[in-house]
Amino acid sequence: MISDNDVAKIASLARLTLTPEESSRYAAELSRILEYVQQLDSYSVEGVEPLSHVHGASNVFREDTPTPSLPFEGEVSTNAPDKSGRFFRVPLIIE
Repeated sequence: MISDNDVAKIASLARLTLTPEESSRYAAELSRILEYVQQLDSYSVEGVEPLSHVHGASNVFREDTPTPSLPFEGEVSTNAPDKSGRFFRVPLIIE
């Protein structure tokens, strides 16, 4: 059972201010949540491998080979709203 003091500690860590009524209500709700989660202790997971993803995907790696860059003239710079020489000009975002 979660006590009001436990809820006050959690609220303090979360920088929340709770009324006494809210503290009591959250203590009851958190206790119900923990009781529900404790049901998992009744299941045996012996022999079950841990999962990192439920869909079983794995990384697909490719060889990292350098390729030539696209030429600035042509498709690369056609849609640029503002350019200076071989550079793109962008709005200043840092003062």
